[in-house]
Amino acid sequence: MIVIFLGPPGAGKGTQAKRLAAELGIPHVSTGDALRSAVERGTPLGREAAQYLDKGLLVPDATMLSLVAEFLDRAESARGLILDGFPRTTPQAEGLDALLASQGRAVHCVLLLDIDEEEAVRRLTARVWCPRCGAIHNLVTDRPKVEGCCDDCGGRLEPRTDDVRHVIEARFEEYERLTQPVVEYYSSRGRLKTVDARQPIDQITRELTAAVQACGGFDSPGGAR
Repeated sequence: MIVIFLGPPGAGKGTQAKRLAAELGIPHVSTGDALRSAVERGTPLGREAAQYLDKGLLVPDATMLSLVAEFLDRAESARGLILDGFPRTTPQAEGLDALLASQGRAVHCVLLLDIDEEEAVRRLTARVWCPRCGAIHNLVTDRPKVEGCCDDCGGRLEPRTDDVRHVIEARFEEYERLTQPVVEYYSSRGRLKTVDARQPIDQITRELTAAVQACGGFDSPGGAR
């Protein structure tokens, strides 16, 4: 059972994908985090990806599909998987469909977290992160329990250098150029469910859970068929 999260920067995909994964009892895979990990570990796939990342280029679709295929082959993914950050292009979406079809599987539901650019800028410029463990907090939507300290490890939180307006606007433009066609791809196939990402976090989680259940395939929020 494959669930995909789509949405522009600042929509809260990572936060909601983790929540839904816990709710449904299936793994959450952030392809961005997985790619960075592969590069840091120096795996064959990571070395291949680094050639593009070091030059500021997009990692080729085939490489990203290979990364996702590794997760699909894992035993813990047999019951389902939540993909966050993939697919980002129409060829990736088509490649994923072909890969899943070869395994007798299919995309179950595509969840679009919708947010406008100005709200995305407001949220992302309020993000802070922990250099010690990599956790991210938001001073607007997800404040740390102790001011300035990471909830996960207690490390000192710092602003992210890439969370400035002109960078965010460029990322938003890239999303609309590359990923908006992916939204249309899944919408035309009847798989897309849209949720307003401006709502309170708990309400968004409830609507996402209901959307997945409405697609069929889950007996209850606690388990996948």
